[in-house]
Amino acid sequence: MPESFQHQLQVIKRGCQELLIEEELTQKLGKNQPLRIKAGFDPTAPDLHLGHTVLLNKLRQFQDLGHHILFLVGDFTGMIGDPSGKNATRPPLTREQILQNAETYADQVFKILKSDQTEVVFNSAWMDQFSSADLIRLASTYTVARMLERDDFSKRYSENRPIAIHEFLYPLIQGYDSVALKADLELGGTDQKFNLLVGRELQKHYGQPPQCILTMPLLEGLDGTQKMSKSLNNYIGIDEPAAEIFGKLMSISDTLMWRYIELLSFQSLDTIHQWQQEVESGRNPRDIKVLLAQEIVARFHSQSAAIQATKDFEARFSKGAMPENIPEQNLYIENEQLALPQLLKQSGLTSSTSEALRMIKQGGVKLDGNKTTNKEQIVPVNTTVIAQVGKRKFAKITLLPKQN
Repeated sequence: MPESFQHQLQVIKRGCQELLIEEELTQKLGKNQPLRIKAGFDPTAPDLHLGHTVLLNKLRQFQDLGHHILFLVGDFTGMIGDPSGKNATRPPLTREQILQNAETYADQVFKILKSDQTEVVFNSAWMDQFSSADLIRLASTYTVARMLERDDFSKRYSENRPIAIHEFLYPLIQGYDSVALKADLELGGTDQKFNLLVGRELQKHYGQPPQCILTMPLLEGLDGTQKMSKSLNNYIGIDEPAAEIFGKLMSISDTLMWRYIELLSFQSLDTIHQWQQEVESGRNPRDIKVLLAQEIVARFHSQSAAIQATKDFEARFSKGAMPENIPEQNLYIENEQLALPQLLKQSGLTSSTSEALRMIKQGGVKLDGNKTTNKEQIVPVNTTVIAQVGKRKFAKITLLPKQN
């Protein structure tokens, strides 16, 4: 394989979950023509977080390699509601809601993608032209048994949960989008694999070369366990203030840091490997975390905002009352989270939960430099926090799951 193909494959496969089929992709690359790279987005919510950007980052990498990006807005499929991973029928959106979300979506995605190298397409452009007979012919290409091979459909069927007929249309229409766009490769999250395979099969049915498939993992949230989600409050929104993004990234565990770097950073693999070697040789992982936070803030705000966020963070955590060498400890817990009073007691920062409650009430407790008076505050497992009680008691505490 020529070195240029090897380089492209290395970039393409970076951080991906699965590539189907690598040999076919190599043949496509061998034609020395820009590939048509498709990724579909149903703009069901107008605000993006870093978890959403994993796919966008990969699209940007394809752009940098010279390929043609098809950014598909599922304004037609969005009215069906993507059932992927859902235990119940998803409420469909109106066309007006979808278009309003799509406009906000575009403003955000072009902070990552090159607008002059991105073709934005709407699947209503061809699906609105479909007749009832066309839709019936499309539906005839798949059986109910094949549809029930999908994990979420199978689970709902076995649990006697309702599956609406229109939900079976979603993967078919998503697959037909690949036919309409003559996609060479389609990207999606791991939960989209079935739909991506449908596109591949429909292309064969319509006499087209089948698309390759690249699935990307779902990014863990700040808790390090569940996928990033606004509903779980473990997210970093790309439209959040620079200081907020910076502080949240600095709060992730040293282990999760490498996962974020792999999926979110545009640094070269050689640079990341060098960072890993430096940490193994004794460099503080916090230094690397600062570099990641600066890169992300600069991407969604500006370089000057990244510099200012770094200065503000250092002023709060390094030049304030916080000592340079904070004692570190691991707490092993049975549940997914620990209440703040229990964290203070178990770490030894207070002698009892009653003392912890009293100090919280009096405003004598800080987490990551921020005063908290919320006695109900919880800290998720796989999270590292710097806790302070009074003026002199500090601890860097990492919550880990208790091994049975």
